[in-house]
Amino acid sequence: MIDIRPFASLGGANHGWLKAKHHFSFASYQDESRMSWGKLRVWNDDEIAAGTGFGAHPHRDMEIITYVREGAITHKDNLGNEGRTEAGDVQIMSAGTGVVHSEYNLEPGTTKIFQIWIMPDRRGAKPNWGAKTFPKAAREAGFEVLASGRPQDAEAGALPLYVNGAVLAASLAKGQTLIQKLGADRAAYLVPAKGAVTVNGLALNARDGAGIVDEAEFAITATEDAELVLVEVAKE
Repeated sequence: MIDIRPFASLGGANHGWLKAKHHFSFASYQDESRMSWGKLRVWNDDEIAAGTGFGAHPHRDMEIITYVREGAITHKDNLGNEGRTEAGDVQIMSAGTGVVHSEYNLEPGTTKIFQIWIMPDRRGAKPNWGAKTFPKAAREAGFEVLASGRPQDAEAGALPLYVNGAVLAASLAKGQTLIQKLGADRAAYLVPAKGAVTVNGLALNARDGAGIVDEAEFAITATEDAELVLVEVAKE
């Protein structure tokens, strides 16, 4: 099954400094049919005005991944972590037993991010934060694992998560096709950050979402040059 969620159908809010679109129920947007996709709980499409951001606030027992589409985001938390993550790169925060953090756009222009929350496999883990630059050449015509809870992915350089799942990115040139396998007990959610593709023949435009389950494999074909972000997690 492939559930296409057009960008125009997403919930959201315009707070002036923040323009947010929600692929799943979040804050004031509530839709019982869009509560989660397997262990994936949140996928927010945020545009943050220059010089603004999210002030210090707490989280616990959630894996929070930020994929920067344009601009940069600057992180600070009560554990002493600070860092700046630029477009195309990723930061992770395992909230675990609890963390207080802020995320600001200190750049001269708008910063655009995907903020992704995944439910961890175990509660009460030690909090952790990390960020990394991933050379884009490594994701041309194939998915690169950016963050993962699987040991083999960590050994290959992925940022660590407390969940049996992964966040991946790929770049496809127009006309290229990528075949992605999916286990029977797994769920995937795909969003083009830029460009357009088809997924098993179904059209998916920039910032649309595609929830995928019960497909042994799926074919992604670029109808325009495309930058893709994929989350793969347990179905239940």
